[in-house]
Amino acid sequence: MEFGVVGLGKMGGGLATQAVEKGFRVVGVDTKERPELASHGIGVGKDVSYLTERLKAPRAIFLYIPAGPGVDAMVEELLDHLDNGDVIVDGGNSHYGDSIRRHRRCKEAGIHFVDCGTSGGLSGARNGACFMVGGDEEPVKMVEPILEALAVPEGYIHAGPSGAGHFVKLVHNAIEFGMLQSIGEGIALLEKSPYELDLAALFHNWANGSVIRGWLVELMETQLIERSIDEVSAYVEDTGEVNWIVEEALKMEVAIPAVSTAVMQLFSSRDDRNVAWRAIAMMRHGFGGHPFGSSEATSRERQVGEVNPSDRRPRKRALRRSIYFALMPLSFLD
Repeated sequence: MEFGVVGLGKMGGGLATQAVEKGFRVVGVDTKERPELASHGIGVGKDVSYLTERLKAPRAIFLYIPAGPGVDAMVEELLDHLDNGDVIVDGGNSHYGDSIRRHRRCKEAGIHFVDCGTSGGLSGARNGACFMVGGDEEPVKMVEPILEALAVPEGYIHAGPSGAGHFVKLVHNAIEFGMLQSIGEGIALLEKSPYELDLAALFHNWANGSVIRGWLVELMETQLIERSIDEVSAYVEDTGEVNWIVEEALKMEVAIPAVSTAVMQLFSSRDDRNVAWRAIAMMRHGFGGHPFGSSEATSRERQVGEVNPSDRRPRKRALRRSIYFALMPLSFLD
């Protein structure tokens, strides 16, 4: 009924607060004072010795710090203070290959290591998260009561051996990227439609019984109520983990075009100069004299191809056939 947390930011702090509310004793380490957590009875120290002095062996220490070298540094620091049989649980978005390596390093030192993908966002941290765990049976069983208490019903799974937790979380994040991209493109279509649509009301409708209902649709409704799309910057920030799944897909020779496109579209949002699009415009101008920038004359040309309703069906079939052959794998040419 007690554990430690390194990194008491939004996720780590939220989970620690939820745990205290459910009867756990929690002590943590952070670079900041975190008085709001202290007021909940969460002890906050500055170094890992604060944890080892206040927790009884075998200890469970959860890491909620950014992925990368900082995790390795913290693991090494913990190994200098922990005792045989203690458990380190990395709850961040680390690469699963790093988790396998850290598991091996900890095992050599007599310390258990568990990788734990955590999902559910800030509200999940406070009210019930989703955990995907990888690691050996013994240490997973040790921390399982904590994770089951902090998860929503059916929101905990021991996915497999070392690395499995962070691998499935990586795939989860890739699926999330694809879903975000499709919803964003849907918004763009709705915005350009000939109708005056109440987008918030429409997403509320979709959130109730439609095939695409879900939390992201609900979040889109909430955001549309709270602010106008026009006031939000088009620059999309991320922490970069989803790039890893594109690399893994290339190694495994698994086609993930939707996810890959979503990642590329995210990158394009950050280039205010639109260098690639400028280059395309230059080439089109070179081979066809196409204008730079918008052109009313060219826009009118696009409308020349408008078809009568009676002609539309065969045109659509032809378009579908064209798209189908354009997207077909080229393996049949081998």
